[in-house]
Amino acid sequence: MKAIYLILGSEGALADRALSKLMAEFKENNCEITNLFAAETVVGDIADALAPSLFSERRALILRDLQDLPEDNKEEITRYLASPDATMNVVFVHKGGVKGKALLDAIKKVKPEIIACEPLKKEAEKEGFVKELFLDIGRKASPGAVAALVGALGSDMRELQAAVSQIAADAPAGVIDEVMVDKFHQGRVETTGFDVADATLDGNLSAALVALRSALETGTDPVMITSAIASALRALAKVSGANRGVKSFELAGQLGMAPWQIDKARRQLHRWSPGALADAVGVIAKADAEVKGAASDPIYALEKAVTAIASSHSGS
Repeated sequence: MKAIYLILGSEGALADRALSKLMAEFKENNCEITNLFAAETVVGDIADALAPSLFSERRALILRDLQDLPEDNKEEITRYLASPDATMNVVFVHKGGVKGKALLDAIKKVKPEIIACEPLKKEAEKEGFVKELFLDIGRKASPGAVAALVGALGSDMRELQAAVSQIAADAPAGVIDEVMVDKFHQGRVETTGFDVADATLDGNLSAALVALRSALETGTDPVMITSAIASALRALAKVSGANRGVKSFELAGQLGMAPWQIDKARRQLHRWSPGALADAVGVIAKADAEVKGAASDPIYALEKAVTAIASSHSGS
């Protein structure tokens, strides 16, 4: 393992993936991991995290948003770079740009392993990213399926990341093909099931209904919408049982979710009581059966479910 890593670039989805893979590697090597957000550090925090271990155990420091590090704390890093600890792995995460460039240049001089996370512009790059996401979670997707996903969602890497997770979870065993992708994302132009799910769980009924009608008008399959809402409710249920004091990127591997998905679920969760959440799961399960043929009017069944869930959220 390399002693120093630099995750560099503004594409958050790529940075999340890189961090998740490194953290998994550190855990396999029994590293004690410390996570710090640069902007939240005070003088001494970084020096303490980088201090030699009394027990000679392997350790790792992840310092996120390095570009936001206070000026007074930068010396602690430059002092460490002059004499790195052989038992320490350090991961610097920087969004790129000119902010904090002097410190960034100092880190580059010690020849870290640089993981580029710049926005993907070429279709081939986006398709490679999607293929790797599927492989990360033990699934394979056909070239047609990958191309279809990029064609539908390629303007937003985080949404693409969420779509891969959802389809991989919902699709039957075997290679994920274009038909399966079409089933979940058919006809997407402006609005998807994710937009409907977000507004519904936020309790914004008017926005949820507008998003629902827009999604249906642009050809989104009703099954994809119930699946997106069910997936969002599962995320709330997962996060509700996690320790709120633990950072999202520390929970990512344990919950099988991206850090940003955990952050979003935490923001939504304060509006939901356990009872309301259980009721919503029942409502969407019924709606899912109805849109798959149990109801004579699946669109009405879907509107009724969205209305019930958006109206029933409660923090009490």
